[in-house]
Amino acid sequence: MKKSIAFFLFVFFLAVANAQVKALVGGTLLDGYGGTPIQNSVILIEGERIVAVGHQGNLEVPEGAEVISTEGMTVLPGLWDMHVHLMINGHSDYAYWDRKYPPLLRDVIMPASAKQLLHAGVTSARDLGAPLDDILYVRDAINRGELEGPTLYVSGPFIQHEPYPGTEAFRWGVSGEEDARAKVRRLADAGVDCIKLIDQDQMTMEEVYAVVDEAHKHGLPVVAHSHRPEEIRRGLLAGVDCFEHTGQATAPEYAPDIMTMIKERTASGKKLFWTPTIEGLWNYEYVRDNPEALDNDSWHLGLPDSIIEDIRNSIRYPQRLSYFQITPYRKPTLRRKFEQLASSGAVLLIGTDSGIPMKFHSQSTWHELDVWVNELGYDPMLAIKAATYWPAVAQGVEKDYGTIEPGKYADIIAVKGDVLRYIALLQRVDMVIKHGRRVK
Repeated sequence: MKKSIAFFLFVFFLAVANAQVKALVGGTLLDGYGGTPIQNSVILIEGERIVAVGHQGNLEVPEGAEVISTEGMTVLPGLWDMHVHLMINGHSDYAYWDRKYPPLLRDVIMPASAKQLLHAGVTSARDLGAPLDDILYVRDAINRGELEGPTLYVSGPFIQHEPYPGTEAFRWGVSGEEDARAKVRRLADAGVDCIKLIDQDQMTMEEVYAVVDEAHKHGLPVVAHSHRPEEIRRGLLAGVDCFEHTGQATAPEYAPDIMTMIKERTASGKKLFWTPTIEGLWNYEYVRDNPEALDNDSWHLGLPDSIIEDIRNSIRYPQRLSYFQITPYRKPTLRRKFEQLASSGAVLLIGTDSGIPMKFHSQSTWHELDVWVNELGYDPMLAIKAATYWPAVAQGVEKDYGTIEPGKYADIIAVKGDVLRYIALLQRVDMVIKHGRRVK
């Protein structure tokens, strides 16, 4: 009797183990490293992680595994978006939003933003600017499986000279070197994943050095705005790890001394990352003149009707939005600045500033990839690498994320068609797997 019970338990647990194995079979695999795609690929997933990668003919699918066909699809690592703001959702009036919605950030708005990102194929994201307690709560709730969303890496509040009125919850001013260090220590002790620096040209150089040095002492990368030339110069001098945006307003290109500083930094062997966030500016005039795109209801996911209507009313007249009035003068400068960065040795990362007016978490990431490839002529494989492998390296988690290979978390997406030929196919991600669980 005991032997039969033992045998039953053995068979039962064996069946459970086999049921945990998923096999993605048949698609063209882009593993994130940028090499030759693997045709007729096979990916085996057990639990949260990838256990084997090969192709039909050299990798056998275990008996009893759940087979998911990826025939006719491109299979690639889950996307990263390296510049998002979960606390905003495309509304055009920041001052109004910051007054009205803070009580709903943690339980409604941020969870909706996170869910929209995940369903768009973004399985990892870096949030750069939010109230500290709220963003940490959402990040940790996602990690515990209580909320749907990408794995988040968060900065909490910006560090700057002085917060703008009404933004003190997510912008922290510093006054002096010791205060700068104290603010960074407070963020580090709270558990943030990076430090966000802005308006560093309004700070003393001692304060800038203090922010970067203290962050690095705590093992945290520093991300800095690059809107103005002096922001870039000071950030480079202090050792900032990653710059955001193309910046410099309507300047036709980056100044020669800045390019020299960037090239000297990259030639030293120390990586410099840069997140250009091109698409919000590039696509504004198209959206203004073709507002039907705003009716795409993907950005409604997780939001109550009242907030959807509030956002919709705020962007009813795209041509009137003050946020974008200078954009037609900035757009002609973007190509040249992008080309300068691409040839400087800096490692470019996909990020979008998602959440800014008319830019939704469900759409921004594929738009960024589309502009890089189809408008700016960037190599599609390098663009995908900028949205998969390099972000994981920039955040120091490449042992677990960024590529499809044995031992890493099974963060995988699949799209019908050839993404290398038609990058815009990423606007309709057909399958999303995060940590081995299929969510779409």
